[in-house]
Amino acid sequence: QVQLVEPGGGLVQHVGSLRLSCVVSGFTFSSYAMSWYRHAPGKERKLVASIITDNDSTNYAESVKGRFIISRDNTNSTVYLQMNNLKPEGTAGYYCAGRRGNIFTSPARYDTWGQGTQVTVSS
Repeated sequence: QVQLVEPGGGLVQHVGSLRLSCVVSGFTFSSYAMSWYRHAPGKERKLVASIITDNDSTNYAESVKGRFIISRDNTNSTVYLQMNNLKPEGTAGYYCAGRRGNIFTSPARYDTWGQGTQVTVSS
């Protein structure tokens, strides 16, 4: 059974930091590209960051470049999103997603999703 579990959300102050985790089971994690998306009320789900099968190739939305870091631990089947200097517009549900092969911007290209975790950034 495929599972992506995302502990680590919560309430954080403006310019604070938070690290999200996504623990994966049920598929060969090291063969999957992984991404983090966020979905705010009334808005489309948007790509935040992606990482290929190793830690050498990453991609970030312009809005989070220099503040967020995506990484993965293939031994423990976990992908992380370190979020620094958080802003109130970062308040959203955060979702991890995986797919074989390359990363894509569109969430429709991902077939494996976690249940999401809420991040609220106070102003």
